[in-house]
Amino acid sequence: MSTPPVVPATTEPSTDPVPRGWFRRSAVAHPILLLLGLAIPFVWLTQMGSALAGVDLMPAKLAELLVLVGLAVAITRITDQRRGVRQLFAGLLRWRLGWRYLLLVGAMPLLTAGVALATGTLHRPADGWVGVGLTYLIFLALGAVTGNLLEETVWGGFVQGRLMARHGLLVGSLLTAVAVFVIHLPLAFETNGWQGTSWRDAFITWGVLLVAAPFQRYLIGTLLIDTRGSTLAAGLMHASINAAGAMVIVPGGWQVVPALILLTLGVLGYRSWRGRSAIDGYAPAITPASEAAQQTALGVMP
Repeated sequence: MSTPPVVPATTEPSTDPVPRGWFRRSAVAHPILLLLGLAIPFVWLTQMGSALAGVDLMPAKLAELLVLVGLAVAITRITDQRRGVRQLFAGLLRWRLGWRYLLLVGAMPLLTAGVALATGTLHRPADGWVGVGLTYLIFLALGAVTGNLLEETVWGGFVQGRLMARHGLLVGSLLTAVAVFVIHLPLAFETNGWQGTSWRDAFITWGVLLVAAPFQRYLIGTLLIDTRGSTLAAGLMHASINAAGAMVIVPGGWQVVPALILLTLGVLGYRSWRGRSAIDGYAPAITPASEAAQQTALGVMP
């Protein structure tokens, strides 16, 4: 069984014990379902509409990020007041990484290149290996700053933080992976649009995403626990995965998926060797007071 979260003290008692309006009631009763129930249809409509119209999906992806962050803030403001909103973003300033974490980030491109070499798909860089390394670092920094840090504030902090507090590391990570997979289905049509993407190509993209998502969310779940709730660490790891798949030496980028699996299994082995559970665990620092109070109300005493 996962260890239930401890109810943190709060100096901001609720001034509205009986929420009014469907949004407020849903935010209190089902915060994750409310976010997903509003965000997923919006993302599908905007991104699939862009694909059908043959236009770039980037504006729709930017809108997705803004809507996800906006919903997370609005729901958190209702359930945990200003203290909860501060807690939601505090993980971006939590620098508890250490040298082992830097090894994880650096291992991602190396493992991806290793998979490409083992499968005979490695392309020799025309501009040399230094250029590949610099390009990876640029993609890592840009990806983190322009999207991945905020993405993990929502997926890692808001969604996965709550789910791991309820269900533990493994189940909470897998449930988050399902949501991530579903909301990203339209990305199968990002490169070539609706007309230029065959159903075979779409199903291949979905299959790759279906395999990668559980390992990515589990890896990030371990980071959230081991860094005591650093969504900064989660966002940088997310950016590292994306940057590794975009390297010119790995055509197609599929090599990043076996690399991600290998890295996750390596982290699992290391944590087991250190006596850390592969199933249970959560990050109290990103568990909001309302979530901890709900666990106590259900009869699970801290």
